[in-house]
Amino acid sequence: MVPESRVARVTEIIADSKKSFEDAILNGFHRASKTLRGITGIRVKDQYAHVENGAILRFRVTLDVIFVLDK
Repeated sequence: MVPESRVARVTEIIADSKKSFEDAILNGFHRASKTLRGITGIRVKDQYAHVENGAILRFRVTLDVIFVLDK
């Protein structure tokens, strides 16, 4: 008997936070979890901090969300 193969998809999302990069990643993951089923991983592709007057105002991340497609 041949085992079934799985097929995954990658979706890019952008999330942000006023607190930290880690918080931005968690915000992105929690939001993606509301819509996408079968998430198996997340890859941080990019990080960016918005700065004004010598202070960081926002932490922004670009994430690849990997999830298995339904049968």
